[in-house]
Amino acid sequence: MPSIATLPLIAHRRLDAVVAWRGSTPVSVRQFLGEVGHVAGQLPPGRHVLNLCGDRYRFTVALAACIVSGRVSLLPSTHTPEMVRQMQRIAPDVFCIVDKEDGGAGLPTFRYPESMPVPVAAPVIPDIDCAQVIAQVFTSGSTGVPVPHVKRWGSLVRNVRAEAQRLGIGAAHAVLGTVPPQHMYGLESTVLMPLQSGAALHAGRPFFPADICAALENLPRPRMLVTTPYHLRALLAEQATLPAVDQLLSATAPLSQDLAREAESRFGAPLFEIYGCTETGQIASRCTAAGLEWHALAEVRLRREGQMVWAEGGHIDSPTGLTDVIELIGDRLVSTTFLLHGRHADLVNIAGKRTSLAYLNHQLNAIPGVQDGVFLLPCEDDPDRIGRLAALVVAPGLTPAVLTRALRERIDPVFLPRPLLLVDALPRNATGKLSGQITQELLATLQAQAASGMPA
Repeated sequence: MPSIATLPLIAHRRLDAVVAWRGSTPVSVRQFLGEVGHVAGQLPPGRHVLNLCGDRYRFTVALAACIVSGRVSLLPSTHTPEMVRQMQRIAPDVFCIVDKEDGGAGLPTFRYPESMPVPVAAPVIPDIDCAQVIAQVFTSGSTGVPVPHVKRWGSLVRNVRAEAQRLGIGAAHAVLGTVPPQHMYGLESTVLMPLQSGAALHAGRPFFPADICAALENLPRPRMLVTTPYHLRALLAEQATLPAVDQLLSATAPLSQDLAREAESRFGAPLFEIYGCTETGQIASRCTAAGLEWHALAEVRLRREGQMVWAEGGHIDSPTGLTDVIELIGDRLVSTTFLLHGRHADLVNIAGKRTSLAYLNHQLNAIPGVQDGVFLLPCEDDPDRIGRLAALVVAPGLTPAVLTRALRERIDPVFLPRPLLLVDALPRNATGKLSGQITQELLATLQAQAASGMPA
């Protein structure tokens, strides 16, 4: 079968089809394409762009404007001043697109237009070269310097179309996301998947449970919620009644089956998880309530070579090694079904006994009364020495002694955390993830306060 040289910017077939929802107001394909063309014509010189629009629709218009004008969107993991400086070193011509006054991050800034011209009657949906680089996504290298990973249009489109096919998302769906579009998961599942399946994205990024529920109720059905375990846990804990949805999608950290089953029961909808990484994009899904096995997306397969597992096929341009501990089902060297046991970097070996931080975190958060919690490896001067684990826990009404007794019933005593410290909240980012450095700094501060007798 000959390769396809171009793929369309969006998959919607009619100019009056709904491409987005701003609250309860629909945005047509005609209006969207008009805004894309207008923004593309207004952008300043510079090939590299940091898109910091907080409104998901404006982010999408700006992203599309960059695509049609041949620009590359930079997608770093954070937008701290140091990360922005790193982006400038990598791409000296980088400028920033913002939709609010204080969002420039210290870069040359283009402000998203507050008003748009009337769209032309019959705009044409652009075709994009499959080989075009539309984004660079960054992971942190061992030295702390961001490592870029090129994302081409063709592979991204094949990826999200495979996701939409697996999840059954089509032109009738409305998609609400609690994750930022600048994150790879948010970009794929709340922006590109709606654009490439004919669905409609929601412009907002609600964070608090009541706001998420209100946004869902404003959307027509069928509707999908794209979220994280952190947001899902908060929704189930804080909302007595939940609006019906037709599909739930979670990523960024594995869900427990108990939480998945509760979510399906409370929302009245099937829940899927997506697995992937920055290097490969999304490569597998599972229906967690039904089983723990992951199933690769169309044409993707996993191959074991020694201790390394490689992902290849489908949208993946070249075989890519995975950093997770993966068990291929059936004890085969090549498979499309697997179990995920955590990251190689999360493996813990104490006194000859092995486990993973993912397993320990799962057991900690499964204790009744625990709202959030994380195990931490100690920072050791000797890299070959593993000392006592520590844990930070959000558990109002429980004491460290009660939590330790509960953990003794779940994990080997050698992995019990000392110290186990109670906190009001963990410093999670917008996708529900924890920065290792920030968490270690919090632990060090709490330990220093405890040692000095100061209240935490």
